[in-house]
Amino acid sequence: MPAGDWRSWVVALWVVAIAAILRFVKLGFPPSLAFDEVYYVHEGQELLDHGVEWNYSYDDARNITADHGPSYVVHPPLGKWLIGLGIWFSRTFLNDPPVYTSISSGPIGWRLMPAVFGVLSVLILTRTARRMFRSTILGAAAGLLMALDGMHFVLSRTAILDIFVMFFVLAAFACLVIDRDHRRAHWLRELDNGRNPASGGKAARLPLTWTTIPWWRLAAGVLLGLGCGVKWSAIFFVPVFAALIYLWEANLRRTLGVPHPWRDALLDEGTWILTMTALVIPAYLATWTGWFATDTGWKRHYLADQGHTEWPILGALYNLLAYHSDVLGFHTQLTSSHPYQSSPWQWLVLGRPVAIYWDTEPRCGAESCAAEILLLGTPVLWWAFLPALVAMTWFGISRRDWRPLAIGAGAAAGILPWFYYDIADHRTMYYFYALPAEPFLVLAVAYVLGCLISGPAARSPGGGRLRLDLAPDDRRRYGTIAAATFVVLVAICFWIYYPIYVGDSIPYEHWYRRMLLGRHWV
Repeated sequence: MPAGDWRSWVVALWVVAIAAILRFVKLGFPPSLAFDEVYYVHEGQELLDHGVEWNYSYDDARNITADHGPSYVVHPPLGKWLIGLGIWFSRTFLNDPPVYTSISSGPIGWRLMPAVFGVLSVLILTRTARRMFRSTILGAAAGLLMALDGMHFVLSRTAILDIFVMFFVLAAFACLVIDRDHRRAHWLRELDNGRNPASGGKAARLPLTWTTIPWWRLAAGVLLGLGCGVKWSAIFFVPVFAALIYLWEANLRRTLGVPHPWRDALLDEGTWILTMTALVIPAYLATWTGWFATDTGWKRHYLADQGHTEWPILGALYNLLAYHSDVLGFHTQLTSSHPYQSSPWQWLVLGRPVAIYWDTEPRCGAESCAAEILLLGTPVLWWAFLPALVAMTWFGISRRDWRPLAIGAGAAAGILPWFYYDIADHRTMYYFYALPAEPFLVLAVAYVLGCLISGPAARSPGGGRLRLDLAPDDRRRYGTIAAATFVVLVAICFWIYYPIYVGDSIPYEHWYRRMLLGRHWV
């Protein structure tokens, strides 16, 4: 790692400050519920009131007019608990006035936690990129690119669930990168103490001590379980991350000269990998604590209602399984059309963004005005993702580098499974489903920027391993200029689109000029 860690924290906090200022300024606009906030904000309040989601009827002013008992909902409760936590905090400490009689805080309250988690995700990406690339500058570039991305920005200011899924997936990946470094540090100490892994047997295994237990790996399992407790789509990352751990461990043993690296990695690390994946289950079940702790949740006593004996614990788990069976059926049969639906084929090219808010009241001083919050990634950044993935693959193969595989695997886990649902089930999907993949796409861009700065790799004189040559001054200079220019272009593009990320009222012709893909963005 580069020296001067305190300086890297100063840089990271500078990036985080930019992200925080952007996300918290005008957080209360629009003052009304926007898009799917109408579901998740009310459910967050209902969790505070009842411990489970509740089924109310509302009038046009959002006053409660009828109570229908527990509600059937199709997403786990953790994300809504987090939104409810923001409502509670705002009501308790900020004196945020209520907008609706059914919601005990205003828009700052229900958007507080998405903004907090959005800012924290920028911090995690900045530090993870620094650790992966061994560069404070590239870490800051990665964090700044995500801070200036329109989709991440809008979802950090909207009380829906996807920002929480992305956060837990990214945090789990960060834990695995730390775990990888720690395992190599343990082996380095063992080599310094005279251990010879090439001799096989016990010498090829780390001794089991309190410090050699892969705590960061186990934490990743818990975080993935919490991600599944927001949306089930986080489960796509579990097998991918487990496979990454195995590949890293096998490659480490091959580097150490262990006679049977693939076999020994499976024998030595298989139990820990299975433990990590197993931790997903209790972490996920913990997110249903409110449902377990009450008698009023949907299908909470399904067995008893059917006239069967309901055993403690096992009966509750069976009832939850029956509930999940209904939810799975809902998701697999969700094929109704929606004006803002899109296919995974469209996501990386910004084929169909989502309008969160729209108003044409003449508040801009012009004859015709438009105020929109459009869920649209910063075009310069998103249109660089596909070229970056191609370039990253090339550099990774030519350099035999572990990082492109890890980054590409994360991006694939966030996007490729949705192609199956698009082809097999024709499921209704939306652009913001791609958000959990975004940190990995940003890492791909940062990796390519680093390659532009550092220059090509060359074989070391002593053997087949590859190393990065020190680039000539002119290559490093031009590469740095190119990388900095790209980041500046992303910042300029974000500034141009900022009015339609925050709902500013602007002349209609100015709004329409920003619709680069015409009817696909309108």
